[in-house]
Amino acid sequence: MDNYQYIYWFNQLTIDDVPLVGGKNASLGELSALLESSPIQLPNGFALTADAYREYLRYNQLEDKIYPLLDNLDKTDLDALQSVAARVRQLILNGDFTPEMKKQIADAYAVLEKEYGENTDVAVRSSATAEDLPNASFAGQQETYLNVTGIDELLSYSKKVLASLFTDRAISYRIDQGFEHRQVALSVGVQKMVRSDLGAAGVMFTLDTESGFRDLVLINSAYGLGENIVQGAVSPDEFFVFKPLLREQFRPIVKRHLGEKTIKMVYQNEDIKHTTTMNIPVDEQDRGQFSISDDDVLALAGTGMLIEQHYSEKAGRDMPMDIEWAKDGQTGQLFILQARPETVHSQQSKNVIANFKLDNKDGIKPIVKGKSVGKKIASGKATIIANKSEMDKLQPGDVLVSDITDPDWEPIMKKASAIVTNRGGRVCHAAIIARELGIPAVVGTADATEKIKSGDEITVCCAEGDAGFVYSGLLPFEVTEHQIDFSKRPETKMMLNVADPHMAFEFAQLPNDGIGLARLEFIINNMIGTHPQALIEFDAQEGELKQKLSEKISGYPSPTQYYVDRLAEGIGAICAAFYPKQVIIRFSDFKSNEYRSLLGGAAYEPDEENPMIGFRGTGRYFDSSFADCFALECAAVKYVREVQGLTNLAVMLPFVRTPEDLLSVQELMAKHGVIRGENGLKLYTMCEIPSNVILAERFLEHCDGFSIGSNDLTQLTLGVDRDSGLLTQYDERHEAVTRMLKMAIEACQKADKYVGICGQAPSDFPDITRWLVEQGISSISLNPDSVIAMTELVMDLEADR
Repeated sequence: MDNYQYIYWFNQLTIDDVPLVGGKNASLGELSALLESSPIQLPNGFALTADAYREYLRYNQLEDKIYPLLDNLDKTDLDALQSVAARVRQLILNGDFTPEMKKQIADAYAVLEKEYGENTDVAVRSSATAEDLPNASFAGQQETYLNVTGIDELLSYSKKVLASLFTDRAISYRIDQGFEHRQVALSVGVQKMVRSDLGAAGVMFTLDTESGFRDLVLINSAYGLGENIVQGAVSPDEFFVFKPLLREQFRPIVKRHLGEKTIKMVYQNEDIKHTTTMNIPVDEQDRGQFSISDDDVLALAGTGMLIEQHYSEKAGRDMPMDIEWAKDGQTGQLFILQARPETVHSQQSKNVIANFKLDNKDGIKPIVKGKSVGKKIASGKATIIANKSEMDKLQPGDVLVSDITDPDWEPIMKKASAIVTNRGGRVCHAAIIARELGIPAVVGTADATEKIKSGDEITVCCAEGDAGFVYSGLLPFEVTEHQIDFSKRPETKMMLNVADPHMAFEFAQLPNDGIGLARLEFIINNMIGTHPQALIEFDAQEGELKQKLSEKISGYPSPTQYYVDRLAEGIGAICAAFYPKQVIIRFSDFKSNEYRSLLGGAAYEPDEENPMIGFRGTGRYFDSSFADCFALECAAVKYVREVQGLTNLAVMLPFVRTPEDLLSVQELMAKHGVIRGENGLKLYTMCEIPSNVILAERFLEHCDGFSIGSNDLTQLTLGVDRDSGLLTQYDERHEAVTRMLKMAIEACQKADKYVGICGQAPSDFPDITRWLVEQGISSISLNPDSVIAMTELVMDLEADR
């Protein structure tokens, strides 16, 4: 078939053949050669060239009929757009291939039948000569048809693909992008189907789609055909893999999310020729499991990195990729289906950061919440759209609210100030479009169309981390832009306090020297929400509590492994975000009343009059009622350092009352395989009790330094309960506290040990920051919203010294 005019096999094509076969098919050709010796390969197939499309128009005398209809089209007139697009598509469907084209397509299909069997099933896909370009890519412009069998079906659906060059959305997009209709042609891709209807499928990005963080691979997965993920019909499983350590043969899956996966797309009839698909419910047991294994995740991530590296080398610059994959349920084999450049974050400047923040939402509860897309806030009038016929309801500035979005809505979606959907994950259609339009979206809310009414004034907030919220009313918010200069750094290390692992990849792009404090209790509260002892004694639980615990641990091998794995994912995400900079994770410091509020906690915690100075910190760790819980924390730390390979993790002990306590806890840690100094492990102690300052020399003999907790040190120095709202006139600037701080800093300097501060004071009081720099403190750890301003202040102070 080498001499065929209209047919090229994928292995005959490269990425340079976009004019010949369009962006998608050119990419498939490039992938075919790249993956030839890879464990994950590309299903075989061929392309019908763009010249065949042009010849089809000439042969059927369509050029003079189609283009005049489009020349004077006002795309803002939705009725006219729909009418003209439908007429053009029908003209193409009424045509026919030339006899030579039919012969060449039939001969090529016969080759696939020889390789895969008679009436082999193929996907028939579109590939435009103006798609998948670095600055031009829109989700779902043209059509794809799945499980096409037999030459007659192949010819019929190939015509439908050609006609899909003139969908409403494709016409509108070309006008917006300035592409002349006559200059854009369509190639048809024919590719062997992967039986993911019996397995799983999904999408992976070789960066974090929300923050643009480049050292991650994000993999989405669900059962059945992958269309449900793209359409947003399911909430998929999510996996985040840290690239640098995957290259070093570790298993750095630093974050997981178990999706609901309530439905899966399968073929409607297995016994006859068909292209029809349908959604069926997923068994409850399967819903409670991850749809692919960790080995699958790591294999996919490795192949994604290979593809990214190849395309980056060809482009001469970083080229993050958007990749579709599938797992064949019959063979268990993984396949890559297509790859294209990611077009949102790769185009953005990293030297400007815009921070969105609600002015005041105290006491305001969200109407609904889901997954956040983007980092922005927007408000407007809600407009609920159920189907294509209602598109004209959406006015400029409205918030589009729907069950899921449809590619046919793209011509009007750019009017929206924000998007809210019931269904979908981070790579669904609504999410992709929102990113390309630069507007916030909250997807997968489950019940937005029930809780929100058309005409309601609402605020959509994606500036609060992994979760996105929709609030009632037009809430005021601030937008602050920062120009960032990464080339200059102060001598004093400027570190960050990070509470939420979901925000770590975003915060890592601020100028910083690592993490000075990440509290384990925040990870426990946000990612686990369960008392560890309730999981250790899972079999003894009863009734509603046991049912809730069972739901929590879905997808994990055991109750305690759920606790360890979720802790490791939270710790790992933060360590990966800032790798190779040091990340100091503090072991848990819940007070008894806070532990009681966790699921199952009431049975295991005492009632204390003043938990602030009661059963907290290291005092819990060697107590028989908590020792097994502390063992789980140690297991998570050990896993992050040894299995994920994130040796930038350092650990810190909170509320260590005496040097003897410090030694006792170190012995306990060693029993669980967490040993100070082993493989470079640093162990720090919080300096937050007067005894830590008074006996600093003895404490520092058994640790690598202090991190000053100014909040607790202030309350214990001045005898002020910081939970009390009655004594508000005292803070860290009091002379008694600054004397304590000075003594601690000098003790560390004398012992040549690290000394930092991680309390709230430097974020709140610039004069405290100035004083700490004058004392020569090693590091200042700040809240992310104050790190840029304080870094500039510290640089000015150091310049004046």
